[in-house]
Amino acid sequence: MRDEGKPAFQAPPLSCDSHFHVFGPAERYPYGTDIRYKPPLAPLEGYLRLARHLGLERYVFVQPSAYGRDNACMLDAMREAGAGCRGIVDIDENAPDAELERLNSAGVRGVRVNVNPIKPPEPGFSKTMLARIGRLDARCAEIGWMLDFLTPGWLTQELLPAMRGLKCRFTVAHMGMFLAKDGPKQPGFVHFLDFLRAADRCWVKFTGTYRMSAAPGFGDAAPMARALIEAVPERIIWGSDYPHLSFAEKVTSTELFNLLAAWAPDTAKRRKILVDNPQRLFGF
Repeated sequence: MRDEGKPAFQAPPLSCDSHFHVFGPAERYPYGTDIRYKPPLAPLEGYLRLARHLGLERYVFVQPSAYGRDNACMLDAMREAGAGCRGIVDIDENAPDAELERLNSAGVRGVRVNVNPIKPPEPGFSKTMLARIGRLDARCAEIGWMLDFLTPGWLTQELLPAMRGLKCRFTVAHMGMFLAKDGPKQPGFVHFLDFLRAADRCWVKFTGTYRMSAAPGFGDAAPMARALIEAVPERIIWGSDYPHLSFAEKVTSTELFNLLAAWAPDTAKRRKILVDNPQRLFGF
């Protein structure tokens, strides 16, 4: 892993990392069957060192795909991290009410809808997801949780009609995963911006920029980030996506944090992204 380097600006008090993962020893936390990458050892103490380096005081754990629907590693880390954290799990849509109550008491506030970000286009694939999304939406709306979507750009666009009807709040990771090389005028991203302006329950995560950008320094992502900030400044949040998995040798969390200095040079807007917006969304 590369040296983190210095943050480009001082994070305001109570800044939040809204999307990161932890990985424990394989002998204690077995992996699921859908392994998309070689899982690293990335325990909580390593992440907390990074958080202190960046000045982050609030944390939102996100269940990584490598563990499937066994959330034990994340829940153990949440207990250790204490009251200043929240979590997004992956669970069966028909999990017992008692399980949701248990998770809610542990600080969980949402459920992931996670599709491999490099899945090639498959027109109509969204239809296979609608039953699960609908069931989770009803249950999340009832208990005040959210859905957390991570999907490739073509699938994000295909899901917009379904998202329009959701009752619960929801997040879309990695700026919707529209490829930055195609720019902010690409039809899918334009439709996404129009959707966001009208859908006050949808929040966008500035996460995983390396998954949608191909340019040095992620310069091609800047116009898209700025367009999102202009469209819905009150519904943008930031996450490190630590530990970056297969990109760990190419990027650091500090580099990604520093992008906010260029994308949102106004300190008031950065405070919204890092403090005010996640505070409202996650109920800190």
